[in-house]
Amino acid sequence: MNPSTLTGLVASLILLSVLLLFTAQQPSLLIDLPGLGIVLVGTFAATCISYPMAELRCIPGLLATVLRQEQDRAPGDIDELVSLSRRWIEGDTRAVETALAQTQNPFLGSGVQLLVDQVAEEDILELMQWRITRLRAKERAEAQIFRTMASYAPAFGMLGTLVGLVNMVFVLGDGDLGSVGRQMALSLTTTLYGVLLANLLFKPIALKLERRTERRVVIMNMILQGISMMARKRSPGLMRETLKAFVAHYHDELQDQGAPRARKPLSLAWRRRP
Repeated sequence: MNPSTLTGLVASLILLSVLLLFTAQQPSLLIDLPGLGIVLVGTFAATCISYPMAELRCIPGLLATVLRQEQDRAPGDIDELVSLSRRWIEGDTRAVETALAQTQNPFLGSGVQLLVDQVAEEDILELMQWRITRLRAKERAEAQIFRTMASYAPAFGMLGTLVGLVNMVFVLGDGDLGSVGRQMALSLTTTLYGVLLANLLFKPIALKLERRTERRVVIMNMILQGISMMARKRSPGLMRETLKAFVAHYHDELQDQGAPRARKPLSLAWRRRP
């Protein structure tokens, strides 16, 4: 399991335990299954109305992705690109094609295969940039599903609260203040459920998926840079150092909390070289 996800789940359980055991006069008052059902069913219904079923079928797979620990593929892709580059510079096309059969990264393999097929460098880069753009748009749309659910959950929590307030007003006519207090407490639990689900489940999942997409786009841009250098038959040693610097360059930008700065991509710098 992903360590950060596991840590977050454990911290969430601790938070819920504290809420139940230490902040409530009666822990049972914070357990309201009908209220939880209103939030869950309402959020699910609104999400189904908002998105086609074909897009909603990916939710279980996305949850598994958040839980799964993904290895850093950048070092392996760099080694593979350098190895292919050496064979390409030597003119051993057959060896390159043989190595492509064992390539684990399909994006890398398709780019190098286009190079072997004598496709122009500009056309290869344009096609691969289009694939990167398509992947980014697809995965951002998937993350947006959970952001939408995060916006619906508190709203349906308020709906449950309104239903509880209606019941409270009905009981108010009997003059039983104890019953009124119990109804008021139960009506507010649905709002609590909506806030917890939105901020401990749906929003964190969306952010996790968006960060995963950014990491994948970095790797794909690095591969794009490597294929560009390979097409120009740059030194494999120079390619290795450039790709390492490329990944570190984007890593620093992804971690930067300040204002974004305009930087020229490395690929443009290499294109301008004779």
